[in-house]
Amino acid sequence: MNQIRSFAIVFVLLFIPHFIFSQNNMSNIVIEPMTIADLGGIQSYSFGQWDNKWLIVGGRLDGLHRRQPFASFDIAGHNTLLIVVDPINKKKWTASISSLSNTLQEQLKSTNMQFYQEGKFLYLTGGYGYSDIQKDHTTFSNLTAIDVSETINAIISGKSFTSFFRQITDSKLQVTGGRLEKIGNTYYLVGGNKFIGRYNPMGPNNGPGFIQEYTEQVKKFQIVDNGTSLTINHLPSYLDADNLHRRDLNVAPQIMPNGDESIIAFSGVFQKTIDLPFTNCVHIDSNKHYVINNFNQYYNHYHCAHIPIFSSKYKEMNTLFFGGIAQYYDSAGVMVQNNDVPFVKTIARVSRDSVGEMKEFKLPIQMPSLLGAGSEFIPNENLPRFSNGVFKYDEFSDKDSILLGYIYGGISSKEANIFFINDGTQSNASSQIFKVFLLKKSATNAIDILNTESIGKLQLRVYPIPSRGEFTVRYYLAKKSDVTYTLYTIDGREIEKLVFPNQSQGEHTYAKKISEIENGGIFILKLDTGYDSVIRKIVIEL
Repeated sequence: MNQIRSFAIVFVLLFIPHFIFSQNNMSNIVIEPMTIADLGGIQSYSFGQWDNKWLIVGGRLDGLHRRQPFASFDIAGHNTLLIVVDPINKKKWTASISSLSNTLQEQLKSTNMQFYQEGKFLYLTGGYGYSDIQKDHTTFSNLTAIDVSETINAIISGKSFTSFFRQITDSKLQVTGGRLEKIGNTYYLVGGNKFIGRYNPMGPNNGPGFIQEYTEQVKKFQIVDNGTSLTINHLPSYLDADNLHRRDLNVAPQIMPNGDESIIAFSGVFQKTIDLPFTNCVHIDSNKHYVINNFNQYYNHYHCAHIPIFSSKYKEMNTLFFGGIAQYYDSAGVMVQNNDVPFVKTIARVSRDSVGEMKEFKLPIQMPSLLGAGSEFIPNENLPRFSNGVFKYDEFSDKDSILLGYIYGGISSKEANIFFINDGTQSNASSQIFKVFLLKKSATNAIDILNTESIGKLQLRVYPIPSRGEFTVRYYLAKKSDVTYTLYTIDGREIEKLVFPNQSQGEHTYAKKISEIENGGIFILKLDTGYDSVIRKIVIEL
């Protein structure tokens, strides 16, 4: 999380010139709340499913982690149960993990494990939690395989399930906060970090101290599993210290216009040089990875429930995101940049068309409250999907209302920014379930709003430095150009105008301190080039 600041700076992107409307049948979404009696709240968990029932493993039973090392990720928040949910008949069953070995118990009660279900086996890697064996918090270096079908049946019938769990140790899988996907026969562990010790926002060398190492890579491997023994065959990784230095991100399977499978790493935290989320995305396929430089994602920066849908007819890929935490959000038609990275209600989609152009849209609906961070989308397994889990839109029935699946759990927050005041009462792990429906026949009424900044050439960023009235402007030039920087008061009085002649293609920064601040104020920043311009409203609260 961000370090504490003596003031907050919020940047508002002026609405009128920067948004247009779009209509897309694949994003005409309705969410409908449902409840299951006595189903508790949970966030940052793993799941598998079989025969329309869910198996919930790991995760946290509390809300946003606290700042104090003695209270952060405490033992009381561990989920020590296996939970089976039947969303159709609204039933649930639980079983303690205490009958399993100590090493299995430690990993299975951890948070932010990477997971992937292949057939009836759910594979879990890593995860962060307290180890009784090591007498400290750690990231676990295990691969665990769970027979989902047999475990669900055993829990429902009250029988032993210990024989349906297998585990091996591999130091290369000591990762938490990444995501696990698959292309063909190869698994891709995207991003994440190794964290050992108690969380401490004051840094690794203060208080109890800790070790944190980002993987900065996509780890590739194959799992050889004959149902009895597990073996891992590691393959060369994709290394990228600048662009893969991210965790707690959304990673979604994709279908390319030519039908190939790929993966996109969306956003995540934190950039190496500043405590803010990434806004760029990384394409990953079986041969390479690369940054998608002509697109930026402004909404849904932390992991949240998401849904991938592809139309083979139109060769169009859509990925929907539900709430969570983000640096940007919409307020009454205005996109606001808040560098404290608050909880948000935004439901958005990233669309890639038949020629590969990506765009971001804000849907006309939103989450009913500040929900979504650490939630999961559990798909309707009866719908047609590609081998990597992407929905086959063209094979959906002609019914108007298609049940895509369910969103369950996540963090529910009372306020947008609670990190600096968090005493454990401002948020909780949500027990809410939402049915997610796609409306096909009534989709003509759906209007999504295109965020044209997502495809803008300047990629403007403004961020505060923790001192009175200082901020930095960062932008990207697609080609050589003169750049004019103008700063105004809110009533239109020009404070400063600078021209940077003949700037080269690439990234540029300009640091500024507003000297007229007494009790805070509102200022207008305009950046002009020969081919584009952006206007931001700067609100400084002392």
